[in-house]
Amino acid sequence: MILRRVHPGPLESLELDAEGTRERLLDFYRPPAGAWLRLNLVTSVSGSAAGSDGTSETLTSPADRRILGVIRELADVVVVGAQSVRAEGYVRPKRAPLAVVTASGDLEGHKIAGDGPPIVVVCPPGAVERVRQSLPGADILTVDGPRMPAAAILGALNGHGFRSVVCEGGPGLARQFVVAGLVDEVCLTTSPRLTGVTLPLFGVEEFAEVAVTLGHLLVDGESSLYARWVTGARASA
Repeated sequence: MILRRVHPGPLESLELDAEGTRERLLDFYRPPAGAWLRLNLVTSVSGSAAGSDGTSETLTSPADRRILGVIRELADVVVVGAQSVRAEGYVRPKRAPLAVVTASGDLEGHKIAGDGPPIVVVCPPGAVERVRQSLPGADILTVDGPRMPAAAILGALNGHGFRSVVCEGGPGLARQFVVAGLVDEVCLTTSPRLTGVTLPLFGVEEFAEVAVTLGHLLVDGESSLYARWVTGARASA
């Protein structure tokens, strides 16, 4: 499959499985600063974060999974909400630790697969014992709760040495980071499908608009789009 970078110019084409393509993608997606919060999300053209099976899996593609791997490789930690882990299951990143944010600490029946660094759980102090019961062996970071502020979640991760942070959802957690003004960049895959909007990308609650600037845009042979949207503060810097 061919990936084309159509913005910024000049046009550049990459064969997905060719030698040197991974290194070029690492160049495309490397964060410009050590401390960086990136959302990495996928949506249909009609704005749903879930496809026909009720999960994001049917919106992905081989190129999307390749880019996902590159973004994870460049991260110190990959963050996800517990509801997404319970609903969709999760394959642990191979290099970066997976951090799960949970208010209740209840990760019973989680669907986390694969091997990797120890799982990190971010939770309120009162949920620590429940985390230990439902996910033994996890590293636990505590944030005063029960409604953990987004800034406190990010502060706990940064304080643990995780400076380059990638949040992969779900919608509620992604919205929290946006509303708090903490997001530096949104990496957004747009799948070439019109679907019913069963899971809005940032949930259904309104929030003040945030200006973003297109950093780059890739297109593959199946018409999937891969954009880097940089937030206004970062774009002006």
